[in-house]
Amino acid sequence: MAGRIRSEKRSIPSPGGTMTLRIARPANAVDKLPGVLWIHGGGYIIGMSSMLYFSRAIDLVRQGKAVAVSPEYRLAHTAPYPAAAEDCYAALKYMKEHAEELGIRDDQLFVGGESAGGGLAVAVSLMARDRREVNIAFLMPLYPMLDCEDTDSSRDNHGRVWNTRRNHYAWKRYLRDIDGPVPSYASPAREKKYRKLPPTYTFVCEGEPFYEETKAYIWKLRRADVKAEMDIFPGNVHAFDMLMPWKEDSIQAKHNFQRQFDNAVRNYRAPQPGKEDPEVRGRIKRK
Repeated sequence: MAGRIRSEKRSIPSPGGTMTLRIARPANAVDKLPGVLWIHGGGYIIGMSSMLYFSRAIDLVRQGKAVAVSPEYRLAHTAPYPAAAEDCYAALKYMKEHAEELGIRDDQLFVGGESAGGGLAVAVSLMARDRREVNIAFLMPLYPMLDCEDTDSSRDNHGRVWNTRRNHYAWKRYLRDIDGPVPSYASPAREKKYRKLPPTYTFVCEGEPFYEETKAYIWKLRRADVKAEMDIFPGNVHAFDMLMPWKEDSIQAKHNFQRQFDNAVRNYRAPQPGKEDPEVRGRIKRK
């Protein structure tokens, strides 16, 4: 049976001034737990941190397995890139610096999200690797929005919930202040170097716009010797697990996600910045 949770909001400093964090903890937690930075979706243009409460992350909180933190990052209509990415990175740093009072393990900071939140999760992992201020133990970007250029699955896509027209509009709004090449912190598919990124798990539908970019991302991680797993489900409904949780595939996706999370808790720790193995950051062993 699902356990009770305790929720709170905090205002923290961010590059935009202040930002609200929504925090969910198991009500009866005694020991420190993995901390999950969960970033909401919405194509960088819509959405809110309260989406945490019907995400995969809240299942982990209800089961007493994690503390989840969701940032109310700035949306692209009012603040385009780099606002959202920098806000989410600020939330990760806050979790690291306040791990004791949040009741989380600072060597088990996980980052995930759905759709644009998945894209931001990958962007945050790139920022964390490059800036060397905080290490991520495990990454969970579900059907992530990674590529500002058309792929074979996002081009001429008429899938339910998200499609080519919406995708083009959202990227245009998010990237509108960029003059020149799009950086990988904005569109992570532009990244060229994938070594030393965290072990990763994702799932995606084969008919949705982000299918090809998700596959390409996992392939590039594996080529860089990063542990990366992906489950593929039939259909063309973006965010199917959230929108149709009663469906068999959604139930299976939820089960697979929880199994991967449990495996990560057993196997992965993130060493402190400056103390990590120079060749294997964010991993202590391979499955």
